[in-house]
Amino acid sequence: MTRTTALNTGLDAFLAWAERERRTALPPRPADAVLTLLALHGADRRAGVPEPTPELVRRVLVEDLPLLLWASPEEAAAVPSVLTALADRVREAGRLNAKRHARVLAAVEEAVPVFAEAHGDPGRLTWPRWYASLMRADGVEVDDPGAVSAWLAAFDAAPRAGRPALPAPLHRSDVTAATFESRIRLADVLLAAFADDLEYSSPAGPLLPAASILDADCPEEALMSELEALATGLSDGWTAAGLAAALSGPYAALAPGPEELPHLVLADRFLDEHLDYHGDSAVPLPPPAALPDPGEIRALLRAAPLPAALAAGSDDVRDLAELCGLPGPAEAVWTDGTPQELVELAADVLAAVVERIASRSDPDNPADEEYALDAAHVLYGLYARGGTPDSVARRASGHTDLVVPRDLEDAPAAVPASAPAAYETPALAELSGLLGLPGLTEDDRSAVDDRARALAAVVDELTGTGCVFRTGDAYGLTPLGNAAVRLVLAAGHVTAPDEHEPASWDAARTVGAVQHWPPAVAARALTAWTTARGATDAVWSELLDAVSAAKAADFYRTLTQSLFARLDRAGIPDGPLRSALADPVTGAYAHRLLHSRGEPADEGLVPLTARAVFLLEELDARWADDMRAFVATAGEDGAPEPAPTALIDAFDEAAAGWPGGAATLLPALADADPASAVRVLEDLRGRHPDGRVADLAAHTLKTAKATAKRSAARSRGSGR
Repeated sequence: MTRTTALNTGLDAFLAWAERERRTALPPRPADAVLTLLALHGADRRAGVPEPTPELVRRVLVEDLPLLLWASPEEAAAVPSVLTALADRVREAGRLNAKRHARVLAAVEEAVPVFAEAHGDPGRLTWPRWYASLMRADGVEVDDPGAVSAWLAAFDAAPRAGRPALPAPLHRSDVTAATFESRIRLADVLLAAFADDLEYSSPAGPLLPAASILDADCPEEALMSELEALATGLSDGWTAAGLAAALSGPYAALAPGPEELPHLVLADRFLDEHLDYHGDSAVPLPPPAALPDPGEIRALLRAAPLPAALAAGSDDVRDLAELCGLPGPAEAVWTDGTPQELVELAADVLAAVVERIASRSDPDNPADEEYALDAAHVLYGLYARGGTPDSVARRASGHTDLVVPRDLEDAPAAVPASAPAAYETPALAELSGLLGLPGLTEDDRSAVDDRARALAAVVDELTGTGCVFRTGDAYGLTPLGNAAVRLVLAAGHVTAPDEHEPASWDAARTVGAVQHWPPAVAARALTAWTTARGATDAVWSELLDAVSAAKAADFYRTLTQSLFARLDRAGIPDGPLRSALADPVTGAYAHRLLHSRGEPADEGLVPLTARAVFLLEELDARWADDMRAFVATAGEDGAPEPAPTALIDAFDEAAAGWPGGAATLLPALADADPASAVRVLEDLRGRHPDGRVADLAAHTLKTAKATAKRSAARSRGSGR
């Protein structure tokens, strides 16, 4: 294989044909990229050029070109003409009949808008495409390797603050990921093409340049080397001459790979945490309590003990130096970095410490092992609180038999003005207040103590990064920590807005987000959202309508009671609540909130459908209470002593006040949401002491299951 990027695609003859027969001067670079990628994907070349098919057209336009080709607006606009001319050329050669030709043209027409959007998508930006665009903006002759190298040298020497910033909201990790994807994509198709050249004999001849590598001493190494050189040449032809080699050589620092961004490992951990909690990376985390001013970040980072020790080359932290690049490649950032680069460096140091904590865990100490392997969870949990401080003892009690009231779990911990450096579990009186559990004993404190000390040890090691603090029993993220964790979350593509962004969301997205946020944080966001729109009754009603729509669309995942509690805390006026009494989904929640405020409200205004929705959510919660009681109070034979009856008692109370009693309440529950009603109905069928009610539940259960099955089938069919 000779060192040339001239693949046997018939490019020159095709361009000459287009100019001669079509009077069209097709742009050579996009034409080369299109023909080369079609051929590398296995397009038939018996017509002397790669034969486009609808599938290959979509793949090249939508997947490949947006990553691999830098194109001016004029060149990008000419890509459809290249494919159309190519289809015509293949038809002229007798390789496409009219029907197949029409399908190819239809595929081009269909894929072009997607290509245009993808080509302009910042998420597809690679390092070669980014620097090629900057060079062209500066008028560099990109076909001259010397001019390209000179521009890179000047760019590398320029003050970092004066360099063009990546398009918002991109981070370096996003461009690194896209670059890595593009390299893998090109390497895979080149290797497949080499195998095809060996196995199949095309009338048009081999696609890749002639190879003698199988005669080399180490054929596999020679093959990889030659294919890499070929990929480099192709990339240069589609971006700028000599660029790929320069970015993997003397100017590698301008285009970091995944191994040079250690916080990407932590980003994967955060994404796993988020998916465990929410199942979707697009579910937003609450905005942080405080982010540092960009001008403060350098001072905050330099004041942190661990980064300062790394920059000074301290022997005590030599194990972290290679991971963080301090001292080393990151010294330029330490000295001259932009605020974003400095936050990225803080994130790298934080990620390195998380890995070091895990590597030092003690398998013989269960508490130590648990928290050491969970340092990423500690950071994620703090950020998910909206950056508000937590209590070490309260968090550690979650690993004991003590059950903290739900409304205290997210409550901010008070941070004392000062405290001894060594951790001490709070005394009994203070501990009872923190946990909301009066009457704790020394045995209870002892059970918390081991876990609390293990958690505090992990927190204390994290504090050296400058991203975490602990004062006494209170711990949390610093402003630098909020910025670093938010950057890592963004690298993992977890939605993490700043404090201003939620005010710009629509009502549906707002209510979908705040139901998962700590009540105080959610209330602030709701207040900011309504204030930005004038805080009129109509604005509050818009939020209530969004809650109703969300509950109707997804009963199980819409936490209506939590949403109304947050609206109450945000100060929703009575007027919108009274208007919502007649809502067929959420009217009963509005009635209960007014009642809790001591405001008279006519329950007769609330539709039965809304009362059924409210009751189903209540009964489902009592079902969950019973299941927890079964687990907590089971005897040696596995049977609880006595059997819990929270669901049965709540159902009987509801049926007593329902028109028609149990016979009409059960179908109303099933109508409210068949899928959510199933487990309530199953439990009533199996455990209700009144045989008549059990039989009614069994009959209703059959209908609910059938309805839920049909609904699930419709959802699958619609792609939801």
